[in-house]
Amino acid sequence: MNAGVILLAGGQSSRMGMNKALLPINGQQNIVRIIEELTRVFPPPILVTNQPEDYETIGLKMIGDKYPGKGPLAGLHAGLMASPYEDNLLVACDMPFASSRLGEFLWSQLEGYDAVVPVLNGKHHPLFAVYRKSTLPVVEECLEQERLRMFDFLKQIQVNEIHVEDSSLEMDLEKAFFNMNRPSDFEQAKEWAGKE
Repeated sequence: MNAGVILLAGGQSSRMGMNKALLPINGQQNIVRIIEELTRVFPPPILVTNQPEDYETIGLKMIGDKYPGKGPLAGLHAGLMASPYEDNLLVACDMPFASSRLGEFLWSQLEGYDAVVPVLNGKHHPLFAVYRKSTLPVVEECLEQERLRMFDFLKQIQVNEIHVEDSSLEMDLEKAFFNMNRPSDFEQAKEWAGKE
């Protein structure tokens, strides 16, 4: 697999009230669960975090934001800077059912584009998407100009928007893109995981 993974473990987790990456699901920390799934296909991720002490036992290469407090775009920036790969799957750490097969499929759609962003039922998912390292100057320009929304960045590059419900992927896509923001989401994730 000639593509890397950037795993974002930033965010304030304010709605959850605790670190989403470290929540236990089926007796395993959520972030460990995500890493095990992704490394079935991809190399070990680069972990972008400004709290490296929370993740010392995980054994991944860690990098902090060059632009702290600027959200996921700053995390993408740090990850792309640190990655040895031209192509990189960006994954948020609050997606307990992130799928390596889905990531591989998105990567396969990158040719001729700067990024591949999945769309499910009209909703874009830029935090489970593939980006080229060559987009770094655009990311940096957005950060310098305080245009911090992922969509501000995406408007300036060539994006392949993949409507995944129309693809041949036979999987539970709602579950694959599920992210935990609130305690009720955590309860839902534990319920689904218990049925795996």
